[in-house]
Amino acid sequence: MTTATTAVTQQRFQLAYGDCDAVGISYFAINYPWMERTYSVWLHSFGLDSHTLLDTVGVYTVGLKSECQYITSCEVFDELTCTVVLDHLGTTSYALGFDFERGDELVAHGKITFAVRGADGNKAPIPERLLAALRTLEPPKTTQP
Repeated sequence: MTTATTAVTQQRFQLAYGDCDAVGISYFAINYPWMERTYSVWLHSFGLDSHTLLDTVGVYTVGLKSECQYITSCEVFDELTCTVVLDHLGTTSYALGFDFERGDELVAHGKITFAVRGADGNKAPIPERLLAALRTLEPPKTTQP
């Protein structure tokens, strides 16, 4: 298995007409696929994948809650960067934040809370390999608009 030497914490993308409403303002739900993509690629850069966590580190994760706070609107052809950050780190759960920026401007902040479960489905501590990856993440730029 080959892993990246550097964690991939960002995904860049450009909004297109399919991402926007009839007047060209980004559709509110467009950030969610980018949150998942950014998380999956970041996790993969540590040699971990959601669908193989149970086999790899003995636990799996369950998404408990997601949200996205929109600070300003975006329009068709805006170029955005989604950066995964660490919002909260517990012992059996963690919350990842997703800072969406247009240039240096924070335009939205998303968040997904994950629970860690063992093979029996019960709460389990975050395994060291996943914990080490989580500890590499920066804090969010802001959680308040």
